[in-house]
Amino acid sequence: MNFSITEQEELLFLFKTLSNQIGPKFEKNTNFSLSRFELLYQLVQHDEISQSSLKNIVNIDHAAITRHLKQLEADGLVSRRRNPTDNRETIVHLTDEGYKQIMSCQKDKLSFANQMFQQFNDKELRSLMDMLKRIQENIK
Repeated sequence: MNFSITEQEELLFLFKTLSNQIGPKFEKNTNFSLSRFELLYQLVQHDEISQSSLKNIVNIDHAAITRHLKQLEADGLVSRRRNPTDNRETIVHLTDEGYKQIMSCQKDKLSFANQMFQQFNDKELRSLMDMLKRIQENIK
């Protein structure tokens, strides 16, 4: 039996609803928006990175990354500077305070994820991850 168009539409709206719910709940639990957490997380992984590379990794537009980084810089969590060899490029670096905050947030992030997936076993989670990755590839 094939999944009907109506059921596919229902899944689409379920994804939309989940997306709308996850962001505010994550922020309430961690005091970081999911977008800003992801930026800080990527900076932990890369130490220093160009703003344009960071934008591509987290897949957000130029205006959004600039807005987020300006706020994170104002909060003392990141620093930005011009690349001395290419003045058009901005280099982003996680500050010590940014590192401290993202690390202290890890426990809250894990607690949130555990709550979200509490009724799933390992096999179900692996299957869900596989399916979501396939959906992501199909969208590309």
